[in-house]
Amino acid sequence: MIDFTKRQSEIMTILKKHEPITAEQIAEMLGVSKGTLRSDLAVLVMTGHIEAKPKVGYFLSKTKSETNNQNVWKHTLVKDVQGLAVTVQRTTTVNDAVISLFLDDVGSLIVVDENQYLQGIVSRKDLLKVTLGNPQATSMPVQLVMTRQPKVYTITADQSVYDAAKMMVYYEVDSLPVVKPEDDNKNKVIGRITKTNIVKALIDMGSEA
Repeated sequence: MIDFTKRQSEIMTILKKHEPITAEQIAEMLGVSKGTLRSDLAVLVMTGHIEAKPKVGYFLSKTKSETNNQNVWKHTLVKDVQGLAVTVQRTTTVNDAVISLFLDDVGSLIVVDENQYLQGIVSRKDLLKVTLGNPQATSMPVQLVMTRQPKVYTITADQSVYDAAKMMVYYEVDSLPVVKPEDDNKNKVIGRITKTNIVKALIDMGSEA
């Protein structure tokens, strides 16, 4: 059973009272933008708790539909929807990491060694904290500010997209490195799965229905 975030619980409560309802209407009731709700709505649709129909809006799923939707996503593997990993070396400077964030339009970078083994994660928040009021920080290597293993949450290519979504919700992260476990407890980075990947997969599946 997936644990809802506070906002996802609020969305479910709104649907119980006002279904069917559009994303714009939900966003207005919660006082946020439609874009902010996109990943939450995607997770709720993917796990079968809600459904969506064009020109109608979102509404609660029936128990049978919920089970069927969960089965679909439990059989859809991470490798089917993952994207390329955006990586930097441990010795990459904070300045160059910031440039990579903006050029690749991502919220975090995967830090690897010369053999593409996972070393850590550095987020936009990490880089902002270290550079505020400290201009000398731009020349620091990212290994000094990154989140290191074992505090980095990962997933393998053969796990399900449903598992990935549950992890993102539980750990409150927007993406997960996709890794291939090797000897000596090392994880080789082979990709990345994000909430955006999942949303695109949902759209593609809906267009094929």
